[in-house]
Amino acid sequence: QVQLVESGGGLVQPGGSLRLSCAASGSMFRIYAMGWYRQPLGKERELVAIITSGESTNYADSVKGRFTISRDNDKNTVYLQMNSLKPEDTAVYYCYMAGVSWGKGTLVTVSS
Repeated sequence: QVQLVESGGGLVQPGGSLRLSCAASGSMFRIYAMGWYRQPLGKERELVAIITSGESTNYADSVKGRFTISRDNDKNTVYLQMNSLKPEDTAVYYCYMAGVSWGKGTLVTVSS
């Protein structure tokens, strides 16, 4: 069972930045697509960004131009750089290894 551990969440003011990290156990990280999802309170989970094993990326329209997903296969880690944060970005952010495993989530709160 692959373990995914997110970190980097917290409270940030509107317009600020955060970088989320997700560290994966195991030796097969580099062959899997990785994604970040988020779930605002009382709402359904939604895709934020995805990066393939070949490092192609795709983003939700709501975060394009503000968020960047990247991966470091040597560190078994995927990142989500979030800039120009808005209150509507407030959610629990989950890391996902496609078809394999979910992390437990990290809370991001954007508020003044």
